[in-house]
Amino acid sequence: MEEKENNEPTIVETDIGAKDGQNKCPKCGSTDISLSVKNGKLRCNFCRHEFEPEKVEVGEKDLSKLEGEYMGSGAQDIVADSEDMITFKCSSCGAEVVVDTSQSTQARCHWCRNTLSVNQQIPNGAVPDVVLPFKIPKNEAKDAINKFVGKRKFYAHPKFKKEFTAENVMGVYLPYMIVDANTHANLSGQGEHLVRKYTVGSGDKEKTYYDADLYDVEREFDLTIDGLTVESSADKLDTQSKDKTNNIINSIMPFDTENCVKWDSNYIKGYTSEKRDTNVTQLKGLVEEQSKDIARFAANKSLEFYDRGVRWDKEELDIKGQQWKAAYLPVWLYSYQQKKGENSLLHYVAVNARTKETMGSVPIHMPKLLFVSAIVELLGLIAAIVLGNSSNDEDWPWIFLLAGFVYFAIIYGKYRNKGARHSHEKETKTDLTNLRKVDNFVKHEKGLRDSSMKNANNKRVAGVAKKSYIEQMADKKKDKVETK
Repeated sequence: MEEKENNEPTIVETDIGAKDGQNKCPKCGSTDISLSVKNGKLRCNFCRHEFEPEKVEVGEKDLSKLEGEYMGSGAQDIVADSEDMITFKCSSCGAEVVVDTSQSTQARCHWCRNTLSVNQQIPNGAVPDVVLPFKIPKNEAKDAINKFVGKRKFYAHPKFKKEFTAENVMGVYLPYMIVDANTHANLSGQGEHLVRKYTVGSGDKEKTYYDADLYDVEREFDLTIDGLTVESSADKLDTQSKDKTNNIINSIMPFDTENCVKWDSNYIKGYTSEKRDTNVTQLKGLVEEQSKDIARFAANKSLEFYDRGVRWDKEELDIKGQQWKAAYLPVWLYSYQQKKGENSLLHYVAVNARTKETMGSVPIHMPKLLFVSAIVELLGLIAAIVLGNSSNDEDWPWIFLLAGFVYFAIIYGKYRNKGARHSHEKETKTDLTNLRKVDNFVKHEKGLRDSSMKNANNKRVAGVAKKSYIEQMADKKKDKVETK
């Protein structure tokens, strides 16, 4: 570990022992090595010898003891003017072989056909600390995509239905940062407990009221966060993109990152990869916001008494220790470009290549959906008139006037999945300890009109930093223009 001054992170070298050039099988000397999806091991394609995966640690194993900041050497800042082209001299025939690391970390010697690999970390973000091998084979990913799209064929755009084929799915390693943290949280506010629900009046004048007890609430605890995973591609970070359905890729997390292994370029043979283009400093805002979300939801296990909700007025999260690893994580990805006049929208159907979780966006034939929604709306109007004439209560039947709009919203949501996302606040592994609870009765409230506490936020996600990186880049460009 390399100690840093001025509170800079401790850098953990994760490529110790790595060698560029030929990776030879220790048994037969062949360089034709690739991943065996069945067991996650590397296998020599000549003699069938298999290699045991090597793990790599960054910082402290016991997260409750983690203090300070650690960073894998593969997660260090990218050097802006670093070269993508690396030239190797083949140790078998002496030929010079050029590897374009912006596209791949391997190349074949054009004379002797041996494979040359980039395993030592370079300052352009192409070589991470760890990699999570593919586990789901292509045929299973194709089946998952076919099943997902098959359920959405009725309203799918005719051109999409004609051109769709799951054969076009690609296996790709996408860049992520894996973050562990040791934190201390202090939350304070007020919560409400339902005492009574009752109705007053009758018929049109009937109204529902609630009585509740109000408490001052405080929760203080230690919390370790294990394997919080965020995208480290500027493009994929923009989950609100108007021309790409990036939220689909975000939604298939989490990955079983505890099974990551030390980087070896042979793991990505036969797959494509996308290079990291963000630094830790650019992702810290996003990680801090998501860590606060995780702490807020972790506290909910101790708030079951407050069935009307809790409004946190003060939320503090002290990060005592943090460690970062750059990683390549595996995704099966199908993409389809839909033209919309001068604009276009890139639809994704993505499969987590470890868990087989599938999510996607399918182009909609809007005229067909609008036509059917109009029919549903007409039927709703008829139902409202008929039921309105035969009912003593003249108000409730008119809810059928919303039928067409509700139908449109449900179908549109099922096909586009614009709200799909990774629920980091619930799905990230945590361990809460040393819980201190304060619950002080304040007063009894009568005649409340709302069914839940006003401004309750204990089950809300902040989501402030979704565009943090994009906004930072925009600010930098603005500063450069103003400077000029």
